[in-house]
Amino acid sequence: MNEEYDVIVLGTGLTECILSGIMSVKGKKVLHMDRNSYYGAESASITPLEDLYQRFHLPGTPPESMGKGRDWNVDLVPKFLMANGLMGLFEKRRFRKFLVFVANFDENDPKTMEGVDPKKTTMRAIFQKFSLGQEVIDFTGHSLALYRTDEYLDQPCMDAINRIKLYSESLARYGKSPYLYPLYGLGELPQGFARLSAIFGGTYMLNKPIEEIVMENGKVVGVKSEGEVARCKQLICDPSYVMDRVKKVGQVIRVICILSHPIANTGDINSCQIIIPQNQVNRKHDIYVCMISFAHNVAAAGKYIAIASTTVETNEPEKEIKPAMDLLEPIEQKFVSISDLYEPTDMGTESQIFISRSYDATTHFETTCADIKDIYKRMTGSDFDFAEMERKKQDIFGDAAE
Repeated sequence: MNEEYDVIVLGTGLTECILSGIMSVKGKKVLHMDRNSYYGAESASITPLEDLYQRFHLPGTPPESMGKGRDWNVDLVPKFLMANGLMGLFEKRRFRKFLVFVANFDENDPKTMEGVDPKKTTMRAIFQKFSLGQEVIDFTGHSLALYRTDEYLDQPCMDAINRIKLYSESLARYGKSPYLYPLYGLGELPQGFARLSAIFGGTYMLNKPIEEIVMENGKVVGVKSEGEVARCKQLICDPSYVMDRVKKVGQVIRVICILSHPIANTGDINSCQIIIPQNQVNRKHDIYVCMISFAHNVAAAGKYIAIASTTVETNEPEKEIKPAMDLLEPIEQKFVSISDLYEPTDMGTESQIFISRSYDATTHFETTCADIKDIYKRMTGSDFDFAEMERKKQDIFGDAAE
């Protein structure tokens, strides 16, 4: 503890662990601490199943029908990773022409633009150009481009085109789905990046109570824990460590459901993501369903875990989530949580404290990736360059880095 570090990181959520790994690879001296005795913070995977019952204050223990408690790894925040869709189910010529247009669109090549100005033409105008119907627009905007509201329709089209391209390239990479999911649950991801940080010299301390963030002249200079002070030049943390530097911007409801069957009308598949667009259920925000199963080593044999989530809009959040819950019946056991969403009021320019945003209701990591890139740029003054990280790994490990 009584040393000086370039960066101290508080909390082992995925955002914090990725940034810790990045900074270590860049040659920074990193100390990473968490008040909890486990990795993951809000993005942890809970095991055994008995611990999930205790966390949600449910009486008794899981029934024998749910198998061994250690067979379960239940994500608190359900997310899929975009691999890099477009499914071959689109027969209508208008939509096929639209997809070809998007695939070929190059903002540096006017020949591909077909009269579209990527800085001025709105996405609404693009949809009108191809005479696409409302249901196709909902699907494209919310399931492919992963927008959470319809505000994008009246903004310049370039961002939406790039999002749809990402979905297409991700699907092309592995063939069946644009998404990836780690065996044994999402809690494996923070631990993986923690190991990356450790390989490059990062120091980890779990179960460390944080007593004080030490400031001098409005700038962070260290963190005090158990009477000792570790000094630093920059600090990364989740909102729970600096509640005086964040603001509440909403709430999210998540319902973890244990099922003995796959979701109906999905072809009996072992995993899926369902997005219910906002305007199809008269809401301002989409509703999300993420399902994984025993095939991913997160549940006992024959069992499925479905997690429904959405941004809270009323005083009756469980009623808001009902369209998703109706898809999951019958439900063997459910665990309901309502969490506050926070974002930083201090962007770190003066204090050098860089605070992550709470995990939102989406079942993908695109918003989390955007947060990581934003924090990195504010810390370093430059955009994140993955190729630079790969070069540094190659310099140290050679071909083994692959």
